[in-house]
Amino acid sequence: MVEILPSNMIKRLPEQKFGTVFEKIAQKAQNGANIINLGQGNPDLPTPAHIVSALQEAAATLQFQQYAPFRGFDFFKQAIADFYKKEFGTEIDPQKEVALFNGGKTGLYVMSQCLLDPGDVALIPDPGYPEYHSGILMADAKPYCIKLESKNGYLPNLSSIDPEVLKKAKVLFLNYPNNPTGAVANDAFFEEAADFASAHGLHVIHDFAYGSFHYEQKPVSFLNAPLGKSVGVELYSLSKTFNMAGWRVAFAVGNEDIIQSINAFQDHVFVSMYGGFQQAATVALQSDDCHIQSLKEVYLERIHFFIRQAEKQLGWSIERPAGAFYLWAPIPDDFEHSHAFADYLLEHSDVVVTPGGVFGAHGSRHVRISMVAPIEQLALFIDRLRILPIRFNQKTRI
Repeated sequence: MVEILPSNMIKRLPEQKFGTVFEKIAQKAQNGANIINLGQGNPDLPTPAHIVSALQEAAATLQFQQYAPFRGFDFFKQAIADFYKKEFGTEIDPQKEVALFNGGKTGLYVMSQCLLDPGDVALIPDPGYPEYHSGILMADAKPYCIKLESKNGYLPNLSSIDPEVLKKAKVLFLNYPNNPTGAVANDAFFEEAADFASAHGLHVIHDFAYGSFHYEQKPVSFLNAPLGKSVGVELYSLSKTFNMAGWRVAFAVGNEDIIQSINAFQDHVFVSMYGGFQQAATVALQSDDCHIQSLKEVYLERIHFFIRQAEKQLGWSIERPAGAFYLWAPIPDDFEHSHAFADYLLEHSDVVVTPGGVFGAHGSRHVRISMVAPIEQLALFIDRLRILPIRFNQKTRI
């Protein structure tokens, strides 16, 4: 029998940390547990009906039953450019500055392959979305974590990066509104980051998955910085903004050279996106902003409710996020780390939160709680925690 030996790339891949959390949930559910899952960033509200109708109509259209153009239909790329102009005030050339992805996670993987060579360093936030690591390690490059701290508004202190690391660094990942902290960035920070990238020869990948979810300021695009387009691209997904997580529709916009590298790579690998999705996504992007505004109101209502009840019922003080739809909640002092706290909640109350340690070493004293359930479920979540022998405002022995 021939021994099957995986490639070195497979051996380099990190543990799929979200998968480990989901396995624990599945085990409990199989035993009949009534799980309240606030661990996933999976929108619970339906895709708007007019978008679903557009897909249904597209499925019956011959044009969309055939192969789509490798780099996407012009009408969809134009809709992307129009949306960016309307939503963020950013000018995008639909022919030269747009690349399509079958999901934002795919986009992160592709861009790492296009921008990183073996031995290069990629600068990533900590805490930060763990999937940044996967693409970096696939490219045989090395991740270098930049600590995000509350005192800095969870913005990276770029001047703190080791000069020796900077000599090897090629890519800087940013993510605002931030997952998991909910922090947002302003124009001044993006200008600083673009200037820093230009001075050190870095390419910026700004993960803008929560781009429309700013609660205290107008949404800000990295590409509006004076040097934004000269150094980087922005990755946007329809998953959160239009409740289209299962559709896996995303795109990158920005630097023409990076975009063309992405398109050249994908010409050989993914061969475009289903045309029906492109048609329905076009309808989504061309919608008025009433849906986005109402969705933000829903999440804000849930955020305010949960924070108030957590403080009132549990003595659990949680800071209100400025963006996204997550709460970055500190764990009680006497739990050793976030995994222990999350495991305890799942075991004793059948509720799910994401351990902050999933997002990096500097997330180990927090958990991420997703506001992806109606008020009634959030209230039940609090009730289940209230009967546990935990006091969030004093020492506990677990």
